[in-house]
Amino acid sequence: MRLRPFTVDVLLALGQVALLALVGPEASAVGWSELDLRGYGIALLVIAPTMFRSKAPLLVCLVTYGIWTVYVLAGYWPVATSFGPMICLYTVALQRQTRTTGVCAALLSAIWVLGSLLEDDPTSVPTVVTQAVGVNALVWRMGYLARRSTEFARRTRAEQQERARHAVVEERGRIARELHDVVAHHMSVISVQAGLAKFVFDSDAETARTALGTISGTSTEALEEMRRMLRVLRAQDDDGEVPDAPMPGLARIGDMTDRVRAGGVPVEFRVTGTPRPIAPGVELCAYRVVQEALTNVLKHARQASATVELHYRRDHIEVSVTDNGEGVIPDRVRSPGGHGLIGMRERAKLYGGSISIGPRSVGGFAVRLTLPTSARAAPPGDDTTE
Repeated sequence: MRLRPFTVDVLLALGQVALLALVGPEASAVGWSELDLRGYGIALLVIAPTMFRSKAPLLVCLVTYGIWTVYVLAGYWPVATSFGPMICLYTVALQRQTRTTGVCAALLSAIWVLGSLLEDDPTSVPTVVTQAVGVNALVWRMGYLARRSTEFARRTRAEQQERARHAVVEERGRIARELHDVVAHHMSVISVQAGLAKFVFDSDAETARTALGTISGTSTEALEEMRRMLRVLRAQDDDGEVPDAPMPGLARIGDMTDRVRAGGVPVEFRVTGTPRPIAPGVELCAYRVVQEALTNVLKHARQASATVELHYRRDHIEVSVTDNGEGVIPDRVRSPGGHGLIGMRERAKLYGGSISIGPRSVGGFAVRLTLPTSARAAPPGDDTTE
């Protein structure tokens, strides 16, 4: 049950009134003046300010101390109204710095000791002094520890929120790279096929229809992937369920090479080793790297031929995309500042792999990616060729 601070303060004040009604009549039995009408009136004035302790803790503390001093000097039993000043000390220790709270604790102890000096039995003074110092030090310590715990909880919550924001930023950055890969690759294929269809539209209707069919299939696939990623973004914003649509993996590399081949770039796809289940993230990483590499071929080396090789090893996979460099524009391909090349390196690093990107000694360009996989999942016979 959650209560407002003022409600809690009022309940505590009522509790003090009930305590006063219970222990007040015992004052004469322990050697103090019996609480008369004036005594009860001053006692209620001690209790009344504590209802506002949460709003102005230091002011309420000092006012309560002042009224309590008047109550003690009047010769009334301090114990009957000591709970209110201690609550005020705890509140100040909870919300103020150590120096201020230490002064308040010392002041309360002094008032407590003053009450013992007014007692007829001087032998009780050492005991009362010990109680005043010990009890008030304990109350002060409890408030101090509560304040430190509150500050620690606040810092922890702020750090958690910052980590959550950072995770969202990273995830959206990853999705942005996904969108870059999807748009760049599919639009490159569509651009090539549209140019081909336009070129042969009047002379070769069959080729034009094939190109238009490729455009239709490629655009549909691009839209599906973009919708899936946008659904992920929407689910993050709405705190809903993330769609369970499958991510593209190694099994779809063949479809990708078919599209690029239909775009006019000869592509050979070879698989060595025995295909096996691999973590979806690793498959997606390999797929996107191949996609980006083939997109670069479409953009910068349309007259080249390319080879995509996928090797299943015992504890890792190797993916390479090479071209013969025909019609390549070296300055554009070798630039290290493009988002695509940066994305490849980030993906490889994320999954603990390595990647090499650069020109080949025999001409052309090569991208080689190595990604670790589970050694236990590797079946024997990884040297066969498909």
